Amino acid sequence: MRKTLMRPEMKTGVSTPVVTPIMPAAVYAADSPDALDAQYEGRTEGYTYAREGHPNADVVATRIDALEGAEGGIVTGSGMAAVSAALLGLLSSGDHVVGADQLYGRSLRMMSEDLPRLGIATTLADAGDADSIAQALRPETRMVLIELVSNPTLRLAELDGIAALCRERGILLAVDNTFTTPASVQPLARGADIVIHSVTKLLAGHADVTLGYVVAKDPAINDRMRVFAVTAGLTPSPFDCWLAERGLMTFGLRFEKAQETAGALAEFLSGQPGVRQVLYPGRADHPDAARTQALLRGRPGTMLSFEIEGGRPAANAFCEAADGVAFAPTLGDVGTTLSHPASSSHRALTPEGRAALGISEGFFRVSVGLEEPEALCATFAEGLAAARGA
Repeated sequence: MRKTLMRPEMKTGVSTPVVTPIMPAAVYAADSPDALDAQYEGRTEGYTYAREGHPNADVVATRIDALEGAEGGIVTGSGMAAVSAALLGLLSSGDHVVGADQLYGRSLRMMSEDLPRLGIATTLADAGDADSIAQALRPETRMVLIELVSNPTLRLAELDGIAALCRERGILLAVDNTFTTPASVQPLARGADIVIHSVTKLLAGHADVTLGYVVAKDPAINDRMRVFAVTAGLTPSPFDCWLAERGLMTFGLRFEKAQETAGALAEFLSGQPGVRQVLYPGRADHPDAARTQALLRGRPGTMLSFEIEGGRPAANAFCEAADGVAFAPTLGDVGTTLSHPASSSHRALTPEGRAALGISEGFFRVSVGLEEPEALCATFAEGLAAARGA
């Protein structure tokens, strides 16, 4: 395990900067061909070309490794670049992959359109039921990709059962831990082989970074993903890595505060007229409430979803009246953000397809930020009043 300090020690003469320097160099010089050989062969440490790695990316990788109980993590230019490193870096034509049927929208698109185009067969199944995953497996299945909490309906995967199934069949289990974060669960410790993050979201936490992270428990698998990431140019920006390091310094504090407020907002919404349902893993009425304690260690997270009556007109009225809550298809910011899956992440699905997932025109996903609970509830009350008027 790489040593992790609150601030990395980088000497400059007799003093040490308290903030990691940004190192934007595209290329690094070596002393000689022999020195370069030693570096590439692992006998010495250093950098060559930023596409192959740079100091700011390594600082971020080390920090996330420590959170996930991992080693050798790979930082990429986006969350989808991390997904690509796992899927495209490890699968070949003729292979089969099973994905959860409520993955992030672009992950679903890759599963349904891009992988089949490359000769990789795909099947979607319910990750909340290990038997559903089992029925989707084939002799040529090489990987299962799930999210621990589904987007946007916040259903919990049956991680332990799926991990046992994959272990028995010799299939890689990749877990996107973006929603839950290692503050709630460390998938590698629960049987996963690969962990993926959109660092853009809760880990960086300020809506000003676009980065991803992927790591495998097996170093040989990790090396295959790293080689693909370098070859495909999935390189992260040094400046984004520098910003992400700053965000990671406060991740734990931000998570705890936002989680507390999420619970308060869910409780408030559940008692409001015109609200059909509230989905928050921390509530006793959540469909998977019994799984929350076992899987998330009683830490239900910062995301919730709710549905209002009145369809699209009510949804429009709510967004316009909930002043101060950004209507934006993202999550994990310091401010609360509101997403409308029917018009954003799941717009490519047919109305029937969205309905099958429980996504109506009145369905919203909320990423709770650092506002005080009373102020946030008051803002949502204004939005609900406008929605009822619509």
